[in-house]
Amino acid sequence: MKYYHIITTLVLALIVSSCGETTTEDLVAVGGKKYGGEFKFMSEEKITTLLPTSSGTQYSSRLISQIFEPLLQLDPQTMAVIPAVAESFKVSNNAKVYTFTIRKGIKFHSDDCIGDDHELDAHDVKFSLDLACSGLAVNSIGYLLINRIQGASEFNKKSKNSLPKGGVSGIKVINDHTVQITLVNSFSGFENILTHSSLGIFPQEAWDTYGKEIGKHPVGSGPFALESMEDEKIVLKRNNAYWRKDELGNQLPFLSKVIVSYAKDKTSELLAFRKSESDLVLEVPVEVIENILGTLIEAQNGKNIKHKVESESSMSMGYIAMAIESKEFSDVRVRKAFNIAVDREVIINDWIDGEGWAATHGFVPKMNNYPIEKVVGHAYNPEKAKALMKEAGYPNGENFPTLDFYVNTTKGSTVYKAVSGVAAQLKANLNINLNIKLCTIDEREAAIHSGKAKIWRAGWVADYPDPENFLAMFYSGNIMKESSMMNNFRFKNAEYDALFKEALLESDSDKRIDLLVKCDQMVVDQAAIMPLRTEDHIVLVNSRVRDFKANSMESLNLTEVFIKEPKD
Repeated sequence: MKYYHIITTLVLALIVSSCGETTTEDLVAVGGKKYGGEFKFMSEEKITTLLPTSSGTQYSSRLISQIFEPLLQLDPQTMAVIPAVAESFKVSNNAKVYTFTIRKGIKFHSDDCIGDDHELDAHDVKFSLDLACSGLAVNSIGYLLINRIQGASEFNKKSKNSLPKGGVSGIKVINDHTVQITLVNSFSGFENILTHSSLGIFPQEAWDTYGKEIGKHPVGSGPFALESMEDEKIVLKRNNAYWRKDELGNQLPFLSKVIVSYAKDKTSELLAFRKSESDLVLEVPVEVIENILGTLIEAQNGKNIKHKVESESSMSMGYIAMAIESKEFSDVRVRKAFNIAVDREVIINDWIDGEGWAATHGFVPKMNNYPIEKVVGHAYNPEKAKALMKEAGYPNGENFPTLDFYVNTTKGSTVYKAVSGVAAQLKANLNINLNIKLCTIDEREAAIHSGKAKIWRAGWVADYPDPENFLAMFYSGNIMKESSMMNNFRFKNAEYDALFKEALLESDSDKRIDLLVKCDQMVVDQAAIMPLRTEDHIVLVNSRVRDFKANSMESLNLTEVFIKEPKD
């Protein structure tokens, strides 16, 4: 057996032995840190559920990751796997059997369904992972596990209406603090998958008690617990029994509350930041910062808010999707024409003031150990695009219908400007008319799954730092039910599926990457989607917020963040 024991100074902790009634007023931090304070930020999309397996968007996962903890976590700065619910694990010599030792002393949040002193154990881990493999409507992340764990695919098919007894055969409880997971095939990235925020652990008692309402009654073991969930905001409170301490021995977390409200648009979010009604702005449109936060002269006169700008290259891809089975986009010539009729550099430079980077290669963004330069992307060629449309029966756009273009954003946003540029170029080069239809994510997804949406804007942010996470989007085995956003454009290609599965089985890392590069090239060649741009993750942070760091996966880690007002 190969043995891995995960240790990091960021997460070494003494186990808290009881829930207690300690509040931040009773605590004194060392090392210049401070307990107490409320951290406030805004979301562009409404968060309707806090059940981990139902988290299909970055907006909800940012809160879910504060409430729940998975077996393992990623250090947000180094992207190294670090301990969470599992303090250590062993891997068999054939790399197919993982044995996890569950940390003792972790307590779930106090709740009516379990009381005040319920300790997390191996049975909770198995139940949570079983649910994540199920075919239930509340599970939108089954693609992560069902083709990897023994018995998961069969369990998924049997669990469309309820959870069969025994759960997934490849997930076994050895004892109260040991769980064993057996894979169908060895997979070097399995530890990364287990860091996914949607694989957070919760007790079966919560599921049994709350049923369909469990999304409004989250019971996790993370640094914050739900205090209230209302139409206008969600409030999380400090988990006083949280098990972690920082490297100085301070009991975590420092914050008393995390408050999330909703912004009607980016301007209102920035105005709230300027008035200190919000501590953080995510996805900052660069061109409006000075207008909202004030000029240099105002800063010199002390009239603008003291703030910091955090920036990190994002592992994300913004793209335009087309309903491949529809009459309009079933012909690959049409999809290719759309791709090469759009000059991505013009979109970046002329329409959105240089925000982001044109997607000139494949669908996978820049990340460590992945050679994006080997993938030849779509080159702007309007004349060839016109010829392809003519071959497909749409000369100069004739006979091609006007389509609603579903975009989950608000008017005037960077995304709105980008898609406006796409629509303008398709009109100019192909005489195609797109009607931009602004909507929420839920409205967009409903239109996609009903077949009403033929073309829409979407984005994918890495769940874990591996190109496979992006290319799984195009595997036909991941075309799932309505709750999933995986391959909702319904790309099906037998050659791609075979190549992707070969990559999953390949244990040699160099050969595996070569196979994934071929998959990425096939996405381009089949024009499965229109990769548009990658971007830098830029955030504004109030200077009173300390130890906040942006990261390439655009997630939030508030465990060690604290509030300390800057000196005048």
